[in-house]
Amino acid sequence: MIKLQIVGNLGKDCIVNEVNGKKVINFSVAHTEKYKDGQGNQQERTTWVECAYWTDKTAVADYLKKGKMVYAEGSPSADPYLNKENQAAATLRMRVLTIQLLGGGDGAGSNQGNVTNAGSYNNPVMRTEPASHSMVSSPSADDDLPF
Repeated sequence: MIKLQIVGNLGKDCIVNEVNGKKVINFSVAHTEKYKDGQGNQQERTTWVECAYWTDKTAVADYLKKGKMVYAEGSPSADPYLNKENQAAATLRMRVLTIQLLGGGDGAGSNQGNVTNAGSYNNPVMRTEPASHSMVSSPSADDDLPF
């Protein structure tokens, strides 16, 4: 399994949909990286990730508003397409398994870390799978690989 971890800001308010009787929260997360190019000029590159969070506990949707910062992890995929210039491009998508609210946005950062999968307001992490099935693996012989 490939795991993607992202921290970024929501580009717009989330949308809650229902597909075949199951609820999914769709949202987009942007991360902007600043760097200097070969000539020493300051550049910015923004990467967008289209996220789908399948859950029957949609209370978190009230907090997933444009500008809010989130941490999310899950399984990535890329969907190829041709852009306006008829060049190959891809949309980066993620099936979210864990989400954490980090605050930011419209100044309502007091929500930082306030929503859980159980609906209480103490633990900042939401999971779609039981904690015993965590995506963290135990150490293996592959741990000393250089990549």
